[in-house]
Amino acid sequence: MSVFGRADDDGLSRGARAIVVLPERAGDSARDAGARLEEAAGLARAIGLDIVDRQAFRLRDPKPATLFGSGQVETIATAVRMAEATLVVIDAALTPIQQRNLEKAFDAKVIDRTGLILEIFGERAATAEGRLQVELAHLDYQQGRLVRSWTHLERQRGGFGFLGGPGETQIEADRRQIRDRMAKLRRELGQVRRTRGLHRARRKRAPWPVIALVGYTNAGKSTLFNRMTGADTMAENLLFATLDPTMRQISLPGIDKAILSDTVGFVSDLPTQLVAAFRATLEEVTAADLIVHVRDIAHPDSEAQARDVETVLAELGIGAADGLTIPIVEAWNKIDLLDQDRAAHIRAAAAQRDDVAALSAITGDGVDALRRTLSERLRTDSRLHRIAVEPADGRTIAWLHAHGEVVAQGTTDDRMVLDVRLSPFEWARFQAR
Repeated sequence: MSVFGRADDDGLSRGARAIVVLPERAGDSARDAGARLEEAAGLARAIGLDIVDRQAFRLRDPKPATLFGSGQVETIATAVRMAEATLVVIDAALTPIQQRNLEKAFDAKVIDRTGLILEIFGERAATAEGRLQVELAHLDYQQGRLVRSWTHLERQRGGFGFLGGPGETQIEADRRQIRDRMAKLRRELGQVRRTRGLHRARRKRAPWPVIALVGYTNAGKSTLFNRMTGADTMAENLLFATLDPTMRQISLPGIDKAILSDTVGFVSDLPTQLVAAFRATLEEVTAADLIVHVRDIAHPDSEAQARDVETVLAELGIGAADGLTIPIVEAWNKIDLLDQDRAAHIRAAAAQRDDVAALSAITGDGVDALRRTLSERLRTDSRLHRIAVEPADGRTIAWLHAHGEVVAQGTTDDRMVLDVRLSPFEWARFQAR
């Protein structure tokens, strides 16, 4: 059920009619305008909006008061009236002044890209931690913005009131109250960060390798996660279907146990408020032993999306310049959506690299190859150890064969001697035995 608009007579809610507007700026040529419009529309549909029109405008000289030129503002206003739209989604960051002026010009509610993503996160956050993070980001964004005119989009349920409604009273609180609330949220999230740190330290002592899935939103991370773990986490054709990190145990060739983590999807122009608020969650990525960058290789903007993900990883301090170098493997997903010739080309390109696997998380094609690649990467720093065991200790001998590569074995002084190649993780586990 949509969370916008008024309920119909049969009790069902119909979505608010919305127009999506893309301002094209100089330097945006690396991205396909049609794909960007579709992404913005997908973000809007993710919260139940009814997209009745979409338009793109080239901005030669962005106006401080309205962003768009006067002629463009009038064109959009006419489209709003013709479509009987109640909401205009601007796929860009607006200042409070621009948002207010455009609302007056359109006689409709205006929401920018940051507000739209915050709204999605507000709906999707399923845990107490996620809701804390979203509320903090929301309050940071709302400081200085007028929201009293948003009541015509009253919700059918409670919430933070990003688009008005029952949650609006918190937003109307004065700045001091907002600052106090934000300080409290930061303290609570600080406790979350400390708790996560303890959990990570416990996992390190185990020690099992941790693999983090990252990627652009809707690249297929959760589908791949479910395929590799047998889990049933939410995996739909929706932007930001996953917000709260999920971890499951998996096995890889030569590694009987590893931890796979599914994380929030990245997106171009991810609001800085969200990067800051979700740092506790994203720190799971910085603590990983290996990162799998899942890419939608069938998307027309796949290369640009990959750069956006790399930008966010850099913001998290992952990179040689920051001293935190974590191996990254790319999973080129959705090859099932390509025609035969293009799929063959992608497979051939992936075969030329030892850090890429071409696959389809939906069909399972190529997932075993990804498992082998992950295992090889995790074991690249494996070392050869000479281990003497009692011949009757079949359990230990079987464990070494299961967890390492036995390259030689013999007997001496009534003991069995094995030369075994083990990763640091498995060597530490063997010593713990």
